Amino acid sequence: MATMTAAQSKAASKANYNAFLAVCPSQKLLDRISDKWVTLVLTALGSGPDCVDEPGSMRYSELARTLAGVSPKMLTQTLRALERDGLVTRTALATVPVTVTYELTDLGLSLQQMIRGLKSWAETHMDDVLANRVAHDGGAEAG
Repeated sequence: MATMTAAQSKAASKANYNAFLAVCPSQKLLDRISDKWVTLVLTALGSGPDCVDEPGSMRYSELARTLAGVSPKMLTQTLRALERDGLVTRTALATVPVTVTYELTDLGLSLQQMIRGLKSWAETHMDDVLANRVAHDGGAEAG
């Protein structure tokens, strides 16, 4: 058996990921990143506090205001999970009171670019989806 370098071993492992297999860890990652709050947090952080298309850091309170309807517990859990996965960094500054900011990592930015497209698609096609729901639901009642 030939000895592999760390890079070769990583590449071989990466080639074996297949989200269609129940045992593949990428299924859990897909479950995490498809969560509504993860999607919205990544999008908000990717657009900065002024909702411009440049990533920036945001304080917890800015995120909470931006994400209407998120509970403090859910926002905290989401940020901790994103930090654990290496998608977000948390910086605490020694001020009174302590200032905590969150920012996307390079890995988070790469994911955020795709998620921003998904958010845009949902906003652009919401009227079509709603019309299809009405047509479908109305057709079911007539049948």
